[in-house]
Amino acid sequence: MNEVIIVKPDKCVGCNACVRNCPAPEANVTKMLEDGRFITTVNPDRCITCGECVRTCNHGARDYIDDTEAAMSRLNKDKLIVLATPAIKTVFPTQWKGILDWFRKKGCLIYDVSFGADICTWAHLRAIQDKKVGNVITQPCAAIVKYIEIYQPKLLNNLSPIHSPISCAVTYIKKYLRRTNPIAVLTPCIAKKTEFTETGLVDYNVTFGKLKEYFDKNGIRITANSIDDFEYSFDDQQGQVGAVYPRPGGLRDNIWLHDPDINITTSEGVHKVYPELDMYANMPEYKHPEVFDVLSCEFGCNVGPASGTNQTVFDVMATMREVEKEAKKRRKTGVFRSGEDRLFKKFDDELRLSDFMRNYRPQTPTPVPTDSQLEPIFEIMGKHTEEDKHYDCHACGYRSCHDMAVAIYRGLNTPDNCIVHAKSVLIARHSELAEQHERLAEITNECLDLSERLKKDLRDINDNMGTIGQSTTATSERAGVVNNLLQNIVKFCNNNSTMDADSVKQLIEILETTIKAFGALDDNVNTTNASSGIINNSIIEISRLVDEINATLRKTERN
Repeated sequence: MNEVIIVKPDKCVGCNACVRNCPAPEANVTKMLEDGRFITTVNPDRCITCGECVRTCNHGARDYIDDTEAAMSRLNKDKLIVLATPAIKTVFPTQWKGILDWFRKKGCLIYDVSFGADICTWAHLRAIQDKKVGNVITQPCAAIVKYIEIYQPKLLNNLSPIHSPISCAVTYIKKYLRRTNPIAVLTPCIAKKTEFTETGLVDYNVTFGKLKEYFDKNGIRITANSIDDFEYSFDDQQGQVGAVYPRPGGLRDNIWLHDPDINITTSEGVHKVYPELDMYANMPEYKHPEVFDVLSCEFGCNVGPASGTNQTVFDVMATMREVEKEAKKRRKTGVFRSGEDRLFKKFDDELRLSDFMRNYRPQTPTPVPTDSQLEPIFEIMGKHTEEDKHYDCHACGYRSCHDMAVAIYRGLNTPDNCIVHAKSVLIARHSELAEQHERLAEITNECLDLSERLKKDLRDINDNMGTIGQSTTATSERAGVVNNLLQNIVKFCNNNSTMDADSVKQLIEILETTIKAFGALDDNVNTTNASSGIINNSIIEISRLVDEINATLRKTERN
């Protein structure tokens, strides 16, 4: 299936709101990026396009694609048929007529989907009365149809074979009015795109939200209309009570208007209707109502995820009430004295029920993993006891730990997205860090002890070097005195003629050798003094480095 719901990864914060609110268990794929962020993308093949994630995402990470731009491009080339769903009156209470007039000025033909809703009611009544259907689940909601096709295909036997109001209207236009123009439908629904794709009846799904964006972007101003008048000059007949289909129980109320004895149960809202459909699938047939009237949106199509409306539910329901009053007045004028509905008599005479039937496309459900297959997943998630496996905190977005484990097994999520798993990993890492910190503290203390001993040794060396310096200085002084004395003796011997020449010569040689020795000693003393200076400077530098090391070690120890 082509992508309808889209994700903007840069805006996804991994809050799991989309997963939490999505009724389709395999529609979302959560993964962890290299930078540690979690993002959730969409699997279009398992998405029912209900749009609940678009509605609930607070970060603008979810959006949808419709056909507004494509329809507007086609509008400039061909004469389009534009069908308006009755929800247009609640979404644009002061502009809906102006919007239709804008399309009409562009050369479009304008038709009322409410008329198709009347056909839908007629078709259901005749199919039930003629026993051509058993207990049925209604299908005006395309998201419901998609859910059953993908996740509950066995319910296709119960899913009403009657076309939706839009498809009934399009079928009537094509088969009975012989119109062949391209068709665009103005809707509040994202999921209608899937219906149009499957049936091939409609070319463009133009949602109210994207249409409003188009008008705003192109500076198109729409003329305001009265909010008290719900009549409009469509290019064919305006519908009657079919106009209330967008509200919860709209189809039910239409059927009860003709046959109040039919057993009908209703359900709306993603957190209610889909669990009840699953419940319905597990119930025996004799417990099913004759009609199960269902809608994905809690307050009906009037506030659909693609409506872009600012109207409150109270505003919407008040408008629907006025629409219903006006529609019943028009219907009343079309009822024979016998009580027979003139419009339905027209349908009986002119329409074939078989023209308004559709087929469905069941998909093969994904096999459910066994407990033994899930056991390794639970182990990875850090859930080792039965209590762990039923933690059910919903932080991951799923209803239970079991559902999360199934999602991980199917490759739709990751254990890292489980809060219990994340906690266990954090605890393990904290314990490991604590051990490392303890070992580091020991090493730090050892280093501090060694550095203190090193400083003591340096002080001893420094003291010894001082003693050596003093000794070498004294030695140098004494050597100078001796050297001077020896030179005086040599001089005396040379000048004294009474001494034996040979003895004097030997004595002089001995004295000169001694003088050289003392000279060498003096040089060594000077070298020792110079080396002592270098060593002293090195000791000072080493002491400074040791002080820096000690300061760093103490800071590390405090941290």
